Amino acid sequence: MKTLMTVDECRSALRSARSGGATVGFVPTMGALHEGHISLARAVRSLCDIRVCSIFVNPTQFNDPKDYEAYRVNLSRDQEMLEREGVDFLFAPNVCEIYPEGFQTTVSVNEISKPFEGALRPGHFTGVASVVTILFNIVEPDVAIFGEKDFQQLTLIERMVRDLKMDIRIVRGALVRDSDGLALSSRNARLSCEGRTHALLISKGLFAAERAFNEGERAAAVLTRLVQESIESMPEPVIEYIALVDENNLQEVQTVQGSCRLLVVARVDGVRLLDNIALRE
Repeated sequence: MKTLMTVDECRSALRSARSGGATVGFVPTMGALHEGHISLARAVRSLCDIRVCSIFVNPTQFNDPKDYEAYRVNLSRDQEMLEREGVDFLFAPNVCEIYPEGFQTTVSVNEISKPFEGALRPGHFTGVASVVTILFNIVEPDVAIFGEKDFQQLTLIERMVRDLKMDIRIVRGALVRDSDGLALSSRNARLSCEGRTHALLISKGLFAAERAFNEGERAAAVLTRLVQESIESMPEPVIEYIALVDENNLQEVQTVQGSCRLLVVARVDGVRLLDNIALRE
């Protein structure tokens, strides 16, 4: 695996690599890699000839500067994980490489940015859409893969690519869970042992809703209540939202029709945890 640190290095290396007609698959990340990220790199292997991952902690998508400062990446560890997986190129630029002095351009995806994460984290999705557009322009992938755990982000990227006529195929990477059911996240490392036990009540609630759905329940009020009751059984529960939405546009629905997604965000030990589950007829 070759690590590329600058835009010019990345463009030059990939243009040479694709000169014989090879296709490029791209997995953008913010580092602190875990098996969920690796599963995305693994999934794109069968879709393209060349695999590229990026590690860039994007300051413009953090609402609280303290969260950005607290985000820690062990680049050498992440490099080892990607090399073991057989990734061809790692693009790991610094902030000045992506946002040079005088930078002033942003990309916004209006309606999908408004609810849920967008309402709670103003400006977050403008930061996401902008940096992903920059990375796409540098890497020029044929295929890019984004995990389903950050489902609103995934939907936003899909919309942006369609609207801006980007010639990139966006692939959905399955949400990966630990053996106990907890959705994999870099944030899980910040949980105490007790907090991790409490965090399992999030996925427990989603699985309860899934069972009810499989048994015929379609009402959003019932399905979301099952998740709420599970989370509220932990000490001092903090629920930011639970919502049943249409998978295609993230609009809330009252009953499951077609492809829906049950979204939840809760705080455990002060750690903000996202999770979701698909409910499809």
